[in-house]
Amino acid sequence: MDELNNSVVSEFVLLGLSSSSETKVFLMLIFSLIYLGIILGNLFILFLVIFDSHLHSPMYFLLANLSLIDVGLLSTTVPKMIADLPKEYKIISFQGCMTQISFIHIIGGVEMVLLIAMAFDRYTAICKPLHYLNIMNPKICVLFVITSWVTGVIHAMSQFVFIVNLPFCGPNKVDSFYCDFPRVIKLACTDGAKFEFIVAANSGFMTMGTFFLLILSYIFILVTVWKRSSGDLSKASVTLSAHVTVVVLFFTPCMFLYAWPFPTSSIDKYLFIVDFAITPVLNPAIYTLRNNDIKDSHQTIEQTGTLCQILLIRFDFGVLKLYIHHPLKPLHSGIWNLTWPDLDISSTSLNNFLLLL
Repeated sequence: MDELNNSVVSEFVLLGLSSSSETKVFLMLIFSLIYLGIILGNLFILFLVIFDSHLHSPMYFLLANLSLIDVGLLSTTVPKMIADLPKEYKIISFQGCMTQISFIHIIGGVEMVLLIAMAFDRYTAICKPLHYLNIMNPKICVLFVITSWVTGVIHAMSQFVFIVNLPFCGPNKVDSFYCDFPRVIKLACTDGAKFEFIVAANSGFMTMGTFFLLILSYIFILVTVWKRSSGDLSKASVTLSAHVTVVVLFFTPCMFLYAWPFPTSSIDKYLFIVDFAITPVLNPAIYTLRNNDIKDSHQTIEQTGTLCQILLIRFDFGVLKLYIHHPLKPLHSGIWNLTWPDLDISSTSLNNFLLLL
């Protein structure tokens, strides 16, 4: 990291989301509650997947990893944003800014690959149900996770090695609540056009490619279901619409920042609140906490009175209680629980899944 010491700029000033004192107090309260709720909700999911043998299946293994990644992505930006809200002068060191950028892109890359793996899991379960257990075996699931981390690191470092060598000697104000490649490049004391192209080619291609792969997988699923039974198509559409909603919300800010050809700096920082705060809320709600297997596991925990019940089930937080105590109707549960004959693959047949890893 010797290159970091060669830059004249030693810190960046984050302009944040708002300059209004009343708005700052409101945002600090809201984001603090959201952050706490997301952390507890995702820890709850991890606890269930690890300790409930009925959830030892490929689907829940990937979901547990997604929960862990959501916590990581959230923690790269939101805690500092909350801490900076009451401050007039929001600063981040040069090293801190570069570290934050690296973690955002590493974790973001991991999440994109995990979403592809989960889409492949759903596609295999629906389109190739008889071969599901052979295809989604423990080794493949571990390979998915390892591949996601390797991809995330390569994705981040392939951009970082170029940006870290840029000279920063003048402007140091970042019009956002966090650091990222496109904003930092604009502050460099050199022509950043080619570096902006590198970021657009790397992050933009990965964002658009992942998005279209996910949408394509949903189309294949709908076509497969439509060919088998038109009555199940509406049920599949309802379920997949929730998944598509999460995908669109997650990738839209990325497209605006990395792939959109026109400047949007005035609005993209607000769009990224969706990625850092809203999507981590929706992922547990849509993928896991509304799932019948999770509900059954939760009921078992309530009956046994475990530590998880004491810390989470009785936690007096409205949003979390909405997920746990007032789950939505089974009709809108995860795609794993659609009552299609071809999807009668019970997770109980994979009780020893994690033990085999």
